[in-house]
Amino acid sequence: FVFFSIQLNAQKFMGKNGEISFFSEAPMEDISAVNKKVSAVFDASTNDLVFQLKISDFIFPKALMQEHFNENYLESDIYPNSTFSGKVIEIQNSKTTVQGNLTIHGKTNNINVDGVMKQDAESVFISAVFSVKLEDYNIRIPKIVMYKIAEEIDIKVNIELKQIK
Repeated sequence: FVFFSIQLNAQKFMGKNGEISFFSEAPMEDISAVNKKVSAVFDASTNDLVFQLKISDFIFPKALMQEHFNENYLESDIYPNSTFSGKVIEIQNSKTTVQGNLTIHGKTNNINVDGVMKQDAESVFISAVFSVKLEDYNIRIPKIVMYKIAEEIDIKVNIELKQIK
């Protein structure tokens, strides 16, 4: 029994097809996009959790929005990736709190996110909803479009990680 519990704690999980979406509600126009190529790794023995995505993999309903997002706001040619590196600091009845460093647009901030984490021997499912302020990541909004883009963006995360064997 002790050997089995040690073996469970040493498990690592990885996913490559996670989904992160965001939504910006603003007076003139709502903006949303989804990225279905999110990678993550969770080490159950250390509670380390890492996410990574390519900014240019976000898909928008309108091509012009996608172009402006990549060229004018997130500058994906200069800052191609976004990452999160942190730890699961609490799990209670599938509700979890994660703390770590989120890097967007070349700027890193420490964040705490509450979400859901369900784990069994074969997989881990993670979901969360949180907000980020654009100014915290040096993302500038030109005055001409300031009524089209919210200053705070809602982010949703859903990913299933499979055990690395």
